[in-house]
Amino acid sequence: MNPRDKRKLLGYAGFIAPGLAIYLFIVAYPVIYSIGLSFTDYNPNRGGEWSFVGLLQYKTMFSNPMFWHSLKNNMIVVAVSAFGQIPIGFALAYILYRGLVKGRDFFQSMVFLPQFLSPIVIGILFRKLVGADGPVSRLLQLMSGDPGKQFTLMLKSGTVMLPIAFALLWMYTGFYMVIFLANLQKIDSHVIEAAKIDGASETQIFGRVIVPMLSGTILVTTILAIAGSLKGFDLIFAITTEGLQRNNAMVLPIFMYQTAFQDYTNTMRFAFGSAISNAIVVISVALIGVANAVAKRFNAGEIG
Repeated sequence: MNPRDKRKLLGYAGFIAPGLAIYLFIVAYPVIYSIGLSFTDYNPNRGGEWSFVGLLQYKTMFSNPMFWHSLKNNMIVVAVSAFGQIPIGFALAYILYRGLVKGRDFFQSMVFLPQFLSPIVIGILFRKLVGADGPVSRLLQLMSGDPGKQFTLMLKSGTVMLPIAFALLWMYTGFYMVIFLANLQKIDSHVIEAAKIDGASETQIFGRVIVPMLSGTILVTTILAIAGSLKGFDLIFAITTEGLQRNNAMVLPIFMYQTAFQDYTNTMRFAFGSAISNAIVVISVALIGVANAVAKRFNAGEIG
């Protein structure tokens, strides 16, 4: 290697090394440490002592009914995101793009407004809204004439996810709307005009022209929705109260948090919490792989 190439290599290394070091310290090291920790019985209450236990933490996790309950609720959140937020956001973006509503800027701002609020604030807001003595219960009392009428969806295990799903839709739909609107504005208007000249209706333009052209964007937003849904913690944690209500609405990130830092057995099981976090990553990668496979099947491109 001649001196000039060596200087170039040292220069590149000088630029790359700081960023690589930060990535390894902040991202790679915690991931590797978490994987290693999940194969031990590490417990800070024993002075940090640990021993290798193999797959014991994962066996314990799979035999825990709360894990499967949390996974079921997480799949509900994923479904709300992938089949609720994205289609609604796409439809709203198309309405704005085609000028099918008056007050376009006001409408866009109102839908996107929740993005400026903290998920904790929104969670507390919805908790007050749907509480036993909240505005929704008061409205039900006025409409029914029964002073004892209450909004009970948050109190039942079979319906607790419904108000949470509504909160998720209200908060994140605007985010996907803006993504789709930005990509719609890149489409050549002559394509749509040509379709109209050929006699295509608004529905046909949307289904046969717009959707295929934005298939790649749909894939990207689906991946964002899956990843965000599986790591979502703050909104659900804030909208539910301690005890039965939170257990009914338990999702994997909250289950991991309670296991590792608020364990009801009075032992902070970091190793078990690491196993749960690794399961979240594996499930996320698997769902993203499914999304890629479906996109490839419909020629929407692939995210590598």
